[in-house]
Amino acid sequence: MDGLSAALSGMQNAQNLLQKTAERIAAVPPETSDSVDLSSSMAAMLSARNQYQTNARVIQTADDMQKKLLDLLA
Repeated sequence: MDGLSAALSGMQNAQNLLQKTAERIAAVPPETSDSVDLSSSMAAMLSARNQYQTNARVIQTADDMQKKLLDLLA
């Protein structure tokens, strides 16, 4: 179960990264001359997406392994 808790923690970290990036983009008023570095923001969002997908695969794999173990024991 440690793998599942690590994957869930990783998904929460990815969600936090995505939320912070979205807040940083949304916080800049359009009338100011300051701009958001969209390339680094996009890279952060893609990284968060990849982290989330990877951790989702870990959870799916752990679920599949549990099902196979239960099938063997039953």
